[in-house]
Amino acid sequence: MSFSIEGKTAIVTGAANGVGLAIARHFVDQGANVMFADIDEARLAHECGAITEDSGNIRYFAGDLRERLTLANLLSATIDSFDRVDILVNASRQVLPSDPLDLDDTTLEALVLQNVTNTFRLSQMVAKRMIKQSADKKEGQAGAIVNLSSIAARVTQPELLGFSVSMAALDQLTRSLAVSLAEYRIRVNSVALGSVMSASLKQALKDHDGYREEIEENTPLARIASPAELAQAAQFLASESAGFITGQIMTIDGGRTLLDPVNAPAH
Repeated sequence: MSFSIEGKTAIVTGAANGVGLAIARHFVDQGANVMFADIDEARLAHECGAITEDSGNIRYFAGDLRERLTLANLLSATIDSFDRVDILVNASRQVLPSDPLDLDDTTLEALVLQNVTNTFRLSQMVAKRMIKQSADKKEGQAGAIVNLSSIAARVTQPELLGFSVSMAALDQLTRSLAVSLAEYRIRVNSVALGSVMSASLKQALKDHDGYREEIEENTPLARIASPAELAQAAQFLASESAGFITGQIMTIDGGRTLLDPVNAPAH
């Protein structure tokens, strides 16, 4: 079975660091044209500059992806560079610890905007482009959208109330878009992360002694996933080998949701 995405064009948001960067790099290695998108222009320039020494199939776009106009400009830049878009990976997300009694409206709204609304806006724009560019194609995949979710959507972690709510909404968005876009041959799926060595988890491990041990004790496979493992899952869902898979939340958590207690570490 081939998971090839060679020659496809992908937009990856949150691509300046962590899991988003790992996915974007992996897609480049697999022969895809990739638009790296993030708000951190300096980091994007650094990462993409290093990659372009060996590959000319990447571009980067820096901007505040919370703005609708910025998203439209991102899509336009991708089309200008590669003529089309076949894959969208919504990997930009925000994780903010929040005590349920202290969580304010502003923080909750910011999490929903970053993790749900932006994903919907960009997915809608990209889907319209996918439909347009595949109008003459009557079979095969017209496009694939992969969202980055979290096991926080279904595991009760009070200290991540705002994030958990936004992830639950994202999972429902994934399912709803999958049904709505199926007639256009666009598939929509999510990867729900357990403990993966993301930028936020790296910081948490620095801030809390013994945190790694707690996470490993609450994970049956007794380790933290590497970003590369998530990138491979994203590639599978984006490839035509997953052509009959849509509306699914693929859980990659080392078995953690099989036994996760409420008081387990949040990441």
